[in-house]
Amino acid sequence: MRFDGWIAGVGTASGTRVVLGHWPGSPFGPFSDLMVEEADGHRLLLAPSRETADFVAGTYLFDEVRVVPVRVRITGRRHWTVSAPPLDLRFSTGRRALPGLALRAVPGRVATSPGWLALWDRPARLLLGAGTHGGVRSGRHQWYGARDLHPVVSATVAREGRDLGALAPVEPPVRFGSGSTPRRPSLVRITTHVAVARDGSSA
Repeated sequence: MRFDGWIAGVGTASGTRVVLGHWPGSPFGPFSDLMVEEADGHRLLLAPSRETADFVAGTYLFDEVRVVPVRVRITGRRHWTVSAPPLDLRFSTGRRALPGLALRAVPGRVATSPGWLALWDRPARLLLGAGTHGGVRSGRHQWYGARDLHPVVSATVAREGRDLGALAPVEPPVRFGSGSTPRRPSLVRITTHVAVARDGSSA
């Protein structure tokens, strides 16, 4: 199952970390979801439909799953506004640095191939704190083919109107699956493949 889109990961001074998945291309049609890990380790999924919630929760680990409207607005390509009650997220990105330039230089078919991703898994974990593939829940295996990367330079996160603090690194790493997002708050252009058995339960 192929998902094309963006993943943004941000941390906050309060210890809450948020991961946005924005998928213009997916087997379920366009959708977005938010994964939230609070300072005490509680993991929450906010997804826009029961179908997407079941799939994401069947792939990653959460303590709580809610089906809520998830709305994303992108202004001028660099300013993102996300509403997913009870959470509101706003962030802006900066110009791509060397990692983004390096990712863009790799041809798309190579950047998403399992062999290439297996080769770069360990360096990516050491340099960025984010792996390129791994086993996930229900025996599924996921491959992350990063195509571009922009730093997140500013962000505000509020829960039920309460500000969760200044932008901070994604530390400790989130524990939804086999890997985290980069430690430095980032927006990553990505193509993800999830290997799922014909019955939908395992790879």
